[in-house]
Amino acid sequence: MSEGEKTRLIAWANELRAVHGRLRAALKMAQDAVASGAPAEVASRDLLLFCHGFCVALNGHHEGEDRTLFPALSAAHPELRETISKLRQDHSMIGHLLGGLQAAVSSGATTTTMASHLEGIAAIMESHFRYEERELLDVLDGFILDADPAEVFGPL
Repeated sequence: MSEGEKTRLIAWANELRAVHGRLRAALKMAQDAVASGAPAEVASRDLLLFCHGFCVALNGHHEGEDRTLFPALSAAHPELRETISKLRQDHSMIGHLLGGLQAAVSSGATTTTMASHLEGIAAIMESHFRYEERELLDVLDGFILDADPAEVFGPL
């Protein structure tokens, strides 16, 4: 097997790790904006930017997995169907939490309220990412999928 073929075989696991890292960093930026001690209106303005980017990125990531990665994994690895079902449930719950954060930011909620939303999202997101990595990385190391990484994991 050539080095290029080997790289292709492990690329999906590496892509998932990298995307999760970028999403963790985006969440941290939103949390830092809230924790900055800036007046609520300044924090809200910053959060509108950070939240919009983070929310779009996380939703795009989950939509890509649901649309492209999970059907391909289910077809190739039927034993993962229950795991994938749980991951999709997480996606739905995280989407609901993101909607609550967006509503709080849009309504000018206090920084304490926004921090609470971000804390909840962070806890669920991290639990979801760890579960996903624990259950899928080994499979993704050898998974061949002819697709654009941005289509599979979102435009990050």
